[in-house]
Amino acid sequence: MVRIAPVGRVLAVAAATSLALTACGGGGSDTAAQNSQSAAPSSAAPASKGDGTLTIGALLPQTGSLSYLGPPEFAGIDAAIKEINEAGGVLGKPVQKYDTDSGDTTTNIASQSVDKLLSQKVDAIIGAASSSVSESVIDKITGAGVLQFSPANTSDKFTTINDRGLYFRTSPPDKLQGRVLGDLIVSEGNDTVAIMAMQDSYGTGLADQISKTVTDGGGEVVERVDYDPKAADFSAEIAKIKAKNPKAVALVGFAETSKVIQELVKQDMPASKVKWYMVDGNMSNTNYLNMPKGTMKGVKGTTPGAASPDDFRKKLAAVNPKLEDFTYAPESYDAMNLIALAAEAAKSDAGADIAAKLAEVSKGGEKCTNFKECVDLLKAGKDIDYDGVSGPVEFNDAGDPAVATIGIYQFGDDNKYPTKAVEYRTGNIAG
Repeated sequence: MVRIAPVGRVLAVAAATSLALTACGGGGSDTAAQNSQSAAPSSAAPASKGDGTLTIGALLPQTGSLSYLGPPEFAGIDAAIKEINEAGGVLGKPVQKYDTDSGDTTTNIASQSVDKLLSQKVDAIIGAASSSVSESVIDKITGAGVLQFSPANTSDKFTTINDRGLYFRTSPPDKLQGRVLGDLIVSEGNDTVAIMAMQDSYGTGLADQISKTVTDGGGEVVERVDYDPKAADFSAEIAKIKAKNPKAVALVGFAETSKVIQELVKQDMPASKVKWYMVDGNMSNTNYLNMPKGTMKGVKGTTPGAASPDDFRKKLAAVNPKLEDFTYAPESYDAMNLIALAAEAAKSDAGADIAAKLAEVSKGGEKCTNFKECVDLLKAGKDIDYDGVSGPVEFNDAGDPAVATIGIYQFGDDNKYPTKAVEYRTGNIAG
């Protein structure tokens, strides 16, 4: 009999509520005047002191393997800025924002976008979505004295990375998602497991935690393959996995997972025969639509984040009526609100000053759940504790949320996963 991995004793299961996660569409909403500005990359660092106007740069995927995450992330930021500016702005002035593309690791788009944002004197950059992309530009951003705040980075590397105290995130490190997924796999009776993970900081870190949790839970990882996501063919990798005859396969990757799945089916390892489990990087509702009906039926996967309430989805629709996918929108919304509140608390829009106040506004004070409510408390001289749509977001010393929620979703016969999660599990990052 397979025993449940230790995380099952740590994580509290919350009731599943509605979270719309269907096919993504549209682009990040933006201000035309801001987007029309095309600045050449500048080698000069922005001013070390704020100029009184909070200026945000969005570095999020408009192209590349995570492009489906761009629209909800842009919408989350825009919904927050709309409310912030309607409440009087930050430090008495409207928040300014510039949108740029982060691309993925196959291009140099992110570096070029960062150059542009730094030349536009941004105080904080929200992004990137990909951990590897953020890792490639973090030195450039924080070295310029600019705050970097990701709504979607999950690599454990960022917990100890040299960030000059200028990197924060609203998404939890992979150690929590890995524990939840590993626990799920073992608790569903899979005592032999294979892991196929893309070879980068995101893939290997998440695979490490899944492997540890499966083993701690009494299961056995019979094969692990770390692969090049740019490979044209995955037949040899799948053949290695098939030879070990696992009951379940954990797939850790991005858009290339569709090719992996096609090879699994080709080599007689469909989801109806061998259980597949997925992660936030490949839990897409657009990536598998061209596959035969039922290919993804019953497949489960994890995505960080609490349930997205109906009223929040309405806020997003007000800034992007075409939006259908809400992945990481709550984390993006909370990131923007926290930056704005920290700037108010610091009475400065300078990146370092904002960073110094982020932990303070996220915990230990009077509870508040939106910018206006929180800023009114700050102006009254109160200490605040912002609780967001994505969760309580209480930052630890590393700039990670100390407590976070992971949703477990299941695909249907239409190769999409529905609006309701199977369940939500909330736990401490530390274990």
